[in-house]
Amino acid sequence: MVLYFSGTGNSRYVAGILSKLCGDRLVSINRTMRERKLDPYNAAYSFQSDGPFVVVCPTYCWHIPRVVEAFLLDSRFVGSRQMYFLLTCGSGTGQAAAHAGQICRKLEMEFSGLASVRMPENYICLFRAPDADEAVGIIRAAKTQVETLSGQILSGKPIRDSNAGPAMPELLYRQFYRHFVHDRRFTVKDSCTGCGTCAGLCPLVNISMLHGRPVWGGNCTQCQACIAACPTDAIEFGRRSRGKRRYYLYASGLQKFPPEPSQPEHFRDN
Repeated sequence: MVLYFSGTGNSRYVAGILSKLCGDRLVSINRTMRERKLDPYNAAYSFQSDGPFVVVCPTYCWHIPRVVEAFLLDSRFVGSRQMYFLLTCGSGTGQAAAHAGQICRKLEMEFSGLASVRMPENYICLFRAPDADEAVGIIRAAKTQVETLSGQILSGKPIRDSNAGPAMPELLYRQFYRHFVHDRRFTVKDSCTGCGTCAGLCPLVNISMLHGRPVWGGNCTQCQACIAACPTDAIEFGRRSRGKRRYYLYASGLQKFPPEPSQPEHFRDN
């Protein structure tokens, strides 16, 4: 079973390729998170698979995102005791493998390794996304890497992170969440059409529509789904996002370039 968390589509794309190559069921952590918020009595909390579980998610400050860790620890895994991690990243993952191993120990799962897959930079609240042509090259290279990793996972072999680096101070991780992971700087320009794409994509159900405009509720994980997927690029994060290209990758592998109108299937798949 392949479980993925994705804000701008990078991890969804990697998970989709892996799911097809391994013949495994694909589960959206985003969608399940939303269901747990909106309909907790009917949401899924248990997952069963005869084959290994594979968690695909982005890298947040050289760690597994806190929301993904919380989701995993609030879930039950039945059948296979193997768990792999594939982390999408713009450069490297630091010592994310150690963090993933800690999560597996808490779950009483066997940590079968972590590998990083470089994808286009998408955290425009701090950095710049590559142009469309450069992004295409990165995505193609990632597909080849995922094909290799799928063979290792199918054979039950452990995987290793080729982009592992020195351990980052825990203080840096805490400071990242304290100073950057919030929604206080999000604003909306007059080009907002009130389509609700941002509210429909938010995995934490943190965005509501008030008088046709999005309002953030203070529980943000900075997944970038709202600012990147907006059909009119109407959302800004203070001055940090001004003039920057919005990078969003659809499940088909096509980028939002130029901005495309909202498409309902992306509400379900993200």
